[in-house]
Parts: sequence; C-alpha cells; structure tokens
Amino acid sequence: MTIMFNKPRPSIAAPRDPAFRIRVAGLSAGYSGRPVLRQLDVSIPPSAITALVGPNGSGKSTLLGVLAGVIRPTAGEVHRSGGRPPAFVPQRTAVGGLLPLTVRQTVRMGRWNDRGPWRPLTGRDHAVVDAAMDRLGISGLATRQLGELSGGQRQRVLIAQGLAQESDLLLLDEPTTGLDPEARKRTATLLTDLVAGGVTVVHATHDLDAARSADACILLSEGRLAGQGRPGRVLTPSALARIRQPA
Repeated sequence: MTIMFNKPRPSIAAPRDPAFRIRVAGLSAGYSGRPVLRQLDVSIPPSAITALVGPNGSGKSTLLGVLAGVIRPTAGEVHRSGGRPPAFVPQRTAVGGLLPLTVRQTVRMGRWNDRGPWRPLTGRDHAVVDAAMDRLGISGLATRQLGELSGGQRQRVLIAQGLAQESDLLLLDEPTTGLDPEARKRTATLLTDLVAGGVTVVHATHDLDAARSADACILLSEGRLAGQGRPGRVLTPSALARIRQPA
C-alpha cells in the first residue's frame, strides 16, 4: 500500500525489500497549522518490535496517528505492505473513563472492523474477544465499567481491544504507562509472542528499558529524526543528552 500526500517529491516504488514493513519518506504532519513532524524519513521492519523514543512533543504520537490513518500528513509518502488495517491503541488518558461501557463491550469494539458497529457478533468474534481478554488477564473484569477501573487496568482493556482486531500491525502509544511491574512484564511477553506470530509492533515509550529491549528504535527530537536502528546503537548517552532525554 502506498499513500501519497501533496507529492513533495517523485513517487517511490512500493517497498519490495522484505526487510521493511513500512517506509516513510519526507513526512510532515501536525495539528491545526502547527507542524509537529518535519520531513521525516524512517523505515520499520516487519515481524519486529520498534520503539519510538523522544521527549514530549517530539512527534511520537503524531507518527503513530499517521501510521494508523487517523492523522493526515501535510506532505510526504507512506508505503506500507500488508492487507488488514492497523490496530491503534491510544494512551489511556485519551479514552474517557466516564463512557458507559463495560470492559467486555470495550474489547468487543475491536471487532467492528470486520462486523461494523451494528451487526451482531458471531461465535468466532466472541471467541476472539474472550481470548484477547484472557491474554491480558482481564476476564474477571468483564462486567466492570471503564470508569471503575484503575489506570493500569484500563490500559490493559485498550490493549485487549487492539488484539481483538487481529491486525498484523499493532500501534501502541505508551502501552505500559500506569502498569505495575508484573503487568509491564506480562505486556512485554505478550508483544514478544505477537511478533513471533508475524505481527509488527510499533510503540511509543518513555521507558528506556522497554526501548532497549525492542528489535529496532526510532529516536525523534522536535519532529525530526535523531537516529534509527538497533537500540544499542541509537540510545547512546550522547544521543540521549542531545535530545535531553533522561537516561
């Protein structure tokens, strides 16, 4: 799949190199005339975990929004292989806790890509929802309202909703924020298992330990690329000092 915006440069061919799942060329994006990403060129490998790292305001969430298709760039090209739409898990703070939804209802929304919001779920749909809840350890919360949950519990619900979409591209914005150490460990294991099954995972994080355990890393600073590649080569003390990211 190739998505082009304003044609700031000649179109480049859809990626044939199996080493990359997503290529972004000359990407610029922002909000209401406020630029955030500026001429960004990055590549994301398939069946791997890629961590997006950078200070607040560096463009991590904006890049995820572009990859998810919820933010339209002002310029540049996005080339993506794969068929199903990506599953996007926003920060839990972006999801209202006052919505009159139970945990199960929230996770069931992950099946809307296949069924739509008005068609009844099939037996398979229910099985997918149950499996996603079980993998995140929230089956016992099925009838609870979102507003009754802790921040960490709500985050697990959102990740389960993403899993229920059965996409081969999972985009997560700060997925371990608010989780206790055991839940963070469980989430890390889950992401590793998904990658082993062929899923490409891209997650924004302030957790440098999580970033260093990823397969690849994209370092952003003020909307521009500050480094990309293996975490050990990108997240060096000098690079982190340059972007004022605490090590």
